[in-house]
Amino acid sequence: MTTVLLLRHGLTAMTGPVLAGRSPGVHLDERGRAQADRVAERLAAVPLAAVVTSPLDRCVETARAVTKAQKAAGRKPLTRTDRRIVECDYGDWTGKQISSLVKEPLWRVVQSNPSAVTFPSGESMAAMSARAVQAVRALDAEFSDRLSPDAIWVACSHGDVIKSVVADALGIHLDLFQRIVVDPCSVTAIRYSGGRPFVITTNDTGSDLSRVIPPPPPKRRRRNAPAEATIGGGAGGGTV
Repeated sequence: MTTVLLLRHGLTAMTGPVLAGRSPGVHLDERGRAQADRVAERLAAVPLAAVVTSPLDRCVETARAVTKAQKAAGRKPLTRTDRRIVECDYGDWTGKQISSLVKEPLWRVVQSNPSAVTFPSGESMAAMSARAVQAVRALDAEFSDRLSPDAIWVACSHGDVIKSVVADALGIHLDLFQRIVVDPCSVTAIRYSGGRPFVITTNDTGSDLSRVIPPPPPKRRRRNAPAEATIGGGAGGGTV
């Protein structure tokens, strides 16, 4: 079973006060570069088969730190840029102060009913979710076939994009995805199986990430058999 590690980019000068969206030239600041180096060091314990990134600068720079650490560990993961996991197109909201956007009537809809939101001159949240989920699932299937059925790979993307993928994996409606928290340079691990996804960890900003490496499958398990959840929770490893 393949495992995707959803990695949000590190901090920028805009992160928090401004809705950066797809603004060009938004780079990691000093804090973000330090975050990227720390998460890259943590991920060095994980043998990554591929590192895929949104084309926006802040993601490219975060992904570059991860790839550098993998190479220092003697690995050569496949690297790729994929526009399907780019930030939501916030249209006319792009580059505006959050403090002004919270006064817009649409802000409350974004909070309570995001599946109904289309940003002025921009993208709908439903379309963003659909393309991101399709991309992650398609990439995961590709890497399983092309690289290894047990491949572990990184998708470096953006907060709302990652939240939508997590919502899909949890089987919850997009209108509930605002309950999910995705901090800068956090790691969320999802393991895809033939039957359903398993959410291994969410919004991880400090633990030993070697725990996302899947254990060897039980000898009794048939090859390509769907993974199953352990009744009662099991002793770790997430699936049987």
